[in-house]
Amino acid sequence: MSTTISTGRTGRRRAVVAAVAVALGASTLAACGDSDDSADGGSRSKTVTLVSHDSFQVSKSVLKRFTAKTGYKVRVVRGGDAGAAVNQEILSKGNPRGDVFFGVDNTLLSRALDQGLFTSYEAKGLDQVPKALQLDAKRHRATPVDSGDICVNYDRKYFADKKLAPPSSFADLVKPAYKNLLVTENAATSSPGLAFLLGTAARYGDHGWQAYWKKLKANGVEVVDGWEQAYNDRFSGAGGGKGKGDKPLVVSYASSPPAEVMGVEPQPAKGPTGVATGTCFRQIEFAGLLDGAKNEKGGKALLDFLLSKDFQEDVPLKMFVNPARQDAKLPALFTKYGAEIDDPRTLAPAKITENREQWVKTWSSLVLK
Repeated sequence: MSTTISTGRTGRRRAVVAAVAVALGASTLAACGDSDDSADGGSRSKTVTLVSHDSFQVSKSVLKRFTAKTGYKVRVVRGGDAGAAVNQEILSKGNPRGDVFFGVDNTLLSRALDQGLFTSYEAKGLDQVPKALQLDAKRHRATPVDSGDICVNYDRKYFADKKLAPPSSFADLVKPAYKNLLVTENAATSSPGLAFLLGTAARYGDHGWQAYWKKLKANGVEVVDGWEQAYNDRFSGAGGGKGKGDKPLVVSYASSPPAEVMGVEPQPAKGPTGVATGTCFRQIEFAGLLDGAKNEKGGKALLDFLLSKDFQEDVPLKMFVNPARQDAKLPALFTKYGAEIDDPRTLAPAKITENREQWVKTWSSLVLK
């Protein structure tokens, strides 16, 4: 079985756009970079090319500071969702479309490394990145740039009205009190859906997760194709608690609550959605110097930039993920409305690669039939 996974990031970015468009103007989330090689006067040596997924975002002012410091102008090439972008680089291995690739996460990392996409480079600032994020610490082919958690989100109003405590763990989700309340994404077609499956495998083991999903199915879990349908169409807590769906539980991101209140005036004391912190699976995004990069020196400077505090402190409100650097300051929106996930579930990239296809096939036979 071959699975094509949609990253889910495009859907999340659309949610962020919807939340802030009125307050900030849609242009603030417009694509950065320049696809014209001649834009810097025709000198390719002074252009460094970043290949990424469609949802890569950075403030133009931050890019300008990088150019002022190094002399390199950044050209951004977007290649669809994360899975599609990785596949494109594998097909063009040895003759890459750029110098640096950003956006491969821990669910796809082993594939990228096994295919030899990246060459080693120890980026400046790596000493400020927790060891738990450095999954290629021995060879430094993949530099951790950000992390985010896939978790069950809940509609605060629904649970307050029902005088029912929201779930806090995987085990809670199969209890009768939460029957028919959860919507999740298809693990075969959606990155958040796959991450939620991987979270249950990390929690219950290679075989125990199957018994868990049988219980979850019996408890009325609804499965839809992707994040946008799950969150915007089925979740009652979307849009500041005014969602058109009837499901008060949805698999989404730990960063969804801050996105719900971004641009809202006056700012509420508490966001309309919360996070079941015991249901989280951690995703880590990496960047690497592409093998065969035409501007290797510029690529190394760009990797240093991606780990700089300048870029790292820009990440949260541009891509709604956590910076990799532990000394990067988080915006107040994140610290006030976001959930701190102390112990997310994780799996080694090699284990994910070894089992992903079979697990998705088994999950589909258990849940979709």
